[in-house]
Amino acid sequence: MDHAELLGRVRELRGQGKSPKQIARALGMAPSAVAPLVRAVAAERPSGESELVGSWVNVGWSAGLAFDPSFGWTDEAPRDEQPNAGMVSVLVARRHGYDKVSVCGYLADVYCLGVKHAIGPQVMDERELSSFREYFFGDYAGWRAAPLELARQIVLGSIEYARGLGFEPTGDFAAAQGHLGEWEPPSAITFGRDGRPCYVPGPEDDARKVLRTLERTVGEGKFDHLA
Repeated sequence: MDHAELLGRVRELRGQGKSPKQIARALGMAPSAVAPLVRAVAAERPSGESELVGSWVNVGWSAGLAFDPSFGWTDEAPRDEQPNAGMVSVLVARRHGYDKVSVCGYLADVYCLGVKHAIGPQVMDERELSSFREYFFGDYAGWRAAPLELARQIVLGSIEYARGLGFEPTGDFAAAQGHLGEWEPPSAITFGRDGRPCYVPGPEDDARKVLRTLERTVGEGKFDHLA
């Protein structure tokens, strides 16, 4: 593998949220040999985009969804009978100064409405991040580390899907969008429950308005509505 190919591989692994030590193991190299490559990739980062600390998604994120298997994404609990099926939470943390992290969270209705809630950026130290992550995923069976590309595909892909149905993301999303980085559609994920729009009313929804919108954009009988 020549230098350009090696740099490309490091760039790819870094984009997945891998640490320098994890990259060294994946490439079968010494950490000291990988370190200059990691620094070179960091120098390529667009202005204003800070280093990725990590990204995470709830266990069961893939319930009812289909995706391109070539990405290698996995899920421990993809069954769609779980209580939170269709509501996916994503957390992204980036470096903020020497000893702090900046954190953004997203709640995506991947069956219909796209991003319903977003938080951040919130600045905290890494110990606070650990506690906050447990709280953030508290309504799920668990959470797992995820490549940043998967986080992008879930959040930005669900927004693209929802816009096709006539829905825009929450107003809180604009402040948190930058943590996801750049993304080019189309998504590698097929949204909707088994590929079909499925609306599950939430406590803050105007359900009648949502149903009228779906009837206009999709057509009566071409979407599911679960009480």
